[in-house]
Amino acid sequence: MVSDLNDLKLIVDLVTVLGAATAGGYLANRLRQPALLGYLLGGMAIGPAGLRLVATEGEIQVLAEVGVVLLLFALGVEFSLKELLRVRAIAFGGGALQILLTILLGGGVVYAAGWVDGLPPAIFLGAVLSLSSTAVVLKSLIEHNEVRTPHGQVMLAMLVVQDLGLGVMLAVLPALTLPLEQIGMALVVAEVKAVIFLGLALLAGRWMIPVLVRALARSGSQELFLLGMLVLCLGIALLTSALGLGIAMGAFVAGLTVSNVEHADHVLDRILPMRDVFATLFFASIGLLIDPAFLLANIWSLAGLVAIAMLGKAAIVTGVVKCFGYPMRTALTVGLGINQIGEFSFVLSGVARSQGLFPDQLYGLTVGTTAATLLLTPFLLRATPDILRWLSKSQALSRFLSLDPDPQLVDYDEPPADRVVVAGFGRVGQTLVRMLYFQGYQILVIDNDEARLQTLRDRQIPYIFGDASSEFVLEKARLHLAKGLAIALPDPMATRLTLKRALSLAPDLDVTVRAHGKDEIDTLYQLGAQEVVQPEFEASLEMGAHMLLKFGDSAAAVQRVVNRYRRGRYRDIQPQRSEYWGDNTDFSNSIEGFEREWHTVEPSSPLVGFSLAEANVRRRTGATVMAIERKKQLHRYPTGNFVLKAGDRLLTIGNTTEQANFTALLRGQLRDAAGWQRDSDEKGAGGETARSTKKP
Repeated sequence: MVSDLNDLKLIVDLVTVLGAATAGGYLANRLRQPALLGYLLGGMAIGPAGLRLVATEGEIQVLAEVGVVLLLFALGVEFSLKELLRVRAIAFGGGALQILLTILLGGGVVYAAGWVDGLPPAIFLGAVLSLSSTAVVLKSLIEHNEVRTPHGQVMLAMLVVQDLGLGVMLAVLPALTLPLEQIGMALVVAEVKAVIFLGLALLAGRWMIPVLVRALARSGSQELFLLGMLVLCLGIALLTSALGLGIAMGAFVAGLTVSNVEHADHVLDRILPMRDVFATLFFASIGLLIDPAFLLANIWSLAGLVAIAMLGKAAIVTGVVKCFGYPMRTALTVGLGINQIGEFSFVLSGVARSQGLFPDQLYGLTVGTTAATLLLTPFLLRATPDILRWLSKSQALSRFLSLDPDPQLVDYDEPPADRVVVAGFGRVGQTLVRMLYFQGYQILVIDNDEARLQTLRDRQIPYIFGDASSEFVLEKARLHLAKGLAIALPDPMATRLTLKRALSLAPDLDVTVRAHGKDEIDTLYQLGAQEVVQPEFEASLEMGAHMLLKFGDSAAAVQRVVNRYRRGRYRDIQPQRSEYWGDNTDFSNSIEGFEREWHTVEPSSPLVGFSLAEANVRRRTGATVMAIERKKQLHRYPTGNFVLKAGDRLLTIGNTTEQANFTALLRGQLRDAAGWQRDSDEKGAGGETARSTKKP
């Protein structure tokens, strides 16, 4: 039996590694962490530093190399040159500058500290530190609906350039292992090889690859199509490896040659499942190399490398993004978002180790540093809004960091008193502005993406360059004179903040808001939106209307059906909400980013017996009641007819002044323009508190 297991050693190791990765990934998922971290921990648990079930060398490492190849191949297929060119300045200029400065900083510090022997390993280590994690950052942006935000676009642009830079590094850096007098010539030869290979790849991508892909697609066999793509990917990777350029560069270029073929999406669909399996093997195999005892014994060196990566790189990225004209808030968000070490740093570290530049100790520290930064990244990304909000509270810090710079209003005509303000000039905002423009309405657009503003300049449409959720920007827009406000921002948190702050400046403003998900609809109505539009639901209404018309229903009947669903404010698509504290993830996400406070309604409070609509809380205090707890039962998003009772606990959102106003209202100490105040001495029959005859 033992002999049989030895014969099947590859299968045993494969099952063991994948099983450990599955368990680790599941645990990470339940803890709301990236699955990648679970793969690393799973590999560590069964490796030499754990249960010693799998060795660090052998066939698993070969399969892990296939994972690297498929990762980069898929990245090349997904690569969009058009998207990158939209932010080409920060992508190519800023991305290249960030890589160079990080190499100088990281390499300079470790060389000065004596952690490496000579300049070549210092430069290699600096290059390792310069790469960030495309997988972790992209997953986080998708989860928070921030891919289309300015900071999301900048992050992805710089990450793509880093991934492109990996290919150059793999081609050039191995030359550093040669004697000093031969390095110059070796670098030239490597660059010439890279240029010749890229030129041939471009020609193949233009004339040969499309023909091959189409032929495989016309065969009608999914198996042949997949096999052909694998042979193409692995074959080009082997070619670049033979040329000394590394398999990773070949895999990425192979993906690029396929990306412009009309069957690219189908290629990606076929290759993704295999990529995920082999990439899991790759990350788990890295976990096999992590030795907690070794890292603990070198804790200060590890802490130093983590600090260089996360603090030094954050400072570099923030400075670079700011120098390219982006607001400080965007620059800080990008800096805190891509300051980790990425999955492809493992690839570069492996090359350095194989070339003899990284001894085992330095390689172990590099692997540990990468794992530590990946572990910290999700927490940092989640905390970034709170960090920015904390910095904004200090006037000195806010002014020093220019978190809220004076917005610049570009007006081409005398500003009218009834124009429509549109916050956000992305895909939704552009369609809306186009519609309003050709209907003859006066428009003011607020957006902080410089690349989009040229369209407004060409049309001479007034705009404000700035963050729509900033109170300074909204004040500049003179919302109290506006006909209405449409919020079409791609970021859910920015949407909520913009709505809240806009209504605090202009309580009677008619606001239409785009919801990003079903869980946001209640929140946006609660914050005061007149109308909330959820794109997916609107699409379903249009599809349903089209089908009903095709089936013979009259146009009037179809319109009545559509109007009925719209009047229901999408209630039919919203999930049933628990009235208790359980399952409160959506609710917690909806109030994220706001200052919140719990208040208790005392028996002597003048609000006892009044409904929220009668109390007119939002109009009179600026605060919004998001939830009411009564007898251990939580009522989320209470409606206006909810009558308050003594002992109720109210969760409100609002700034410090708004919360103070609400506290005063609860105590009967607030006199507003309406002059309404509850006469707490009036009592009705049976001891019930009577209502004031003067309504709020």
